[in-house]
Amino acid sequence: MPAGESPALRVLVVDDSSDAALTLRMWLEADGHVVRTVSTATRVLSRVREFQPDVCILDIHLSTGNGFAIGKELKKIYGTQRPFQIAISGKFYSAADRLVALDAGFDYFFEKPADPRELSHLLRGVSRRRAAA
Repeated sequence: MPAGESPALRVLVVDDSSDAALTLRMWLEADGHVVRTVSTATRVLSRVREFQPDVCILDIHLSTGNGFAIGKELKKIYGTQRPFQIAISGKFYSAADRLVALDAGFDYFFEKPADPRELSHLLRGVSRRRAAA
């Protein structure tokens, strides 16, 4: 790997909007990450067990469930070994959502649409920390 380049991460994108999930997937894959998507809350935990992502990007307002609850469940099951969790929210976003997300165990919060440069910068930091651990 060239100096200064961060290793690829396994990223799970959870979003019930196929357009939003596809857009995130394309950005992340262009950045060199391995990406899987899930569109329903009921499949998240099994996909996490199967894919073992380094990062989960969870839409907090899913039509099939609540991203906050999923974040809390991941924190409960995996503790400090859980994936880095990024909450993302769009049309129902409120300032209080950011606080609830952090309380639920999320590490970061984006309002949709996420800025690709900011997301890329954040993931480079996550990748470097994981490589150093």
